[in-house]
Amino acid sequence: MTEPTSAEFDRPAPAPAGDSARELRGHPLRQGSSVGITAAAAHLPQQVLTSEELQQQVTEASGLPLPSRLFERATGIRARRVAADMEYASTLAAAAARVALDRAGLDPLDVDLLLFASASRDVIEPATAHIVQAELGTRAHAADVTNACNSFLNGVDIARSMIMAGRARRALVVTGETPSRAVRRDPATYGEFREAMAGYTFGDAGAAVVLEPVDGGGIVDVDTETRSEHWAVGGIPGGGSRHPRGDEHTYFRGDGTELRETFEKIGVDIFDRLVRRTGLEWADYRYVLVHQVTLPYLQRFQVLTGVPEDRLVVTVPVIGNVASATLGVQLDQVYDRLQPGDRVLLVGLGGGVSIMTMVWERS
Repeated sequence: MTEPTSAEFDRPAPAPAGDSARELRGHPLRQGSSVGITAAAAHLPQQVLTSEELQQQVTEASGLPLPSRLFERATGIRARRVAADMEYASTLAAAAARVALDRAGLDPLDVDLLLFASASRDVIEPATAHIVQAELGTRAHAADVTNACNSFLNGVDIARSMIMAGRARRALVVTGETPSRAVRRDPATYGEFREAMAGYTFGDAGAAVVLEPVDGGGIVDVDTETRSEHWAVGGIPGGGSRHPRGDEHTYFRGDGTELRETFEKIGVDIFDRLVRRTGLEWADYRYVLVHQVTLPYLQRFQVLTGVPEDRLVVTVPVIGNVASATLGVQLDQVYDRLQPGDRVLLVGLGGGVSIMTMVWERS
């Protein structure tokens, strides 16, 4: 498995693309064309919080004695990035968006669709997409897409569909995730601690992609599996009409073991369908990017599916579970390594629950 170091996440953005990228402005989707990802970027907060430091905070706030290095040993997560006090979901998204536009050689006004696709948000109303748009200076149609950790992948799929339908010519899909703010640091009992444990995997991040018509390759296959009877397995109950107020409802709570077992029960079929539909095997992908909750989760995924280690990009040990930004961060890591014709399989796992696969071929 390829595991980037934390230093790799801070690599500077390359110089903007030249006239070849600008020639796509105003380019209509011709018959036979497809829609592809033409730029990707990620942004991580500067502040690093190690698992040891997080466990110490929980121990001091709760008074519960915990085994040494419990968080790291249980999750495989050594550290994560956390947003500063004046950094928000929109802040992380806008920072990634600026880099993605720069890499595509585009001005913000070249975008006519902006989707903020995230499990986090700045406020309940209005859509956080408007806050991102105000920061960037676009005039695009702006909207939010929310589907737990599959939000970003859903956003990419929706943007692709709108371009193919002629509703947009160029889309910017962004996510900003700040789930670290939903972590309960003061559980009063071991029962509350177990309910909060899944939240101790969280880190913060932003990501962005540009989607445009391309003459070859692009996003060639999308599939989803949704089992909504499991919606109560985990989540943040506050902020909606059920629990509009109260700090108690603002913490992430859930059963990580039950969630993993649910994904294992329903997840294998989607990969069988993918092979039957596309004829593609693991060897046909340059990379397989998978949503990562913990390192044991990822290792179990590898056992169940048989994906080769050298196809995976392992990010969870150094940045934690960054919710819907996970795939965007991984895509940013591998984008410059890809050659035309290289295929990438993106695999999304989201509470609710839903599983998504997306096959993208670099043009």
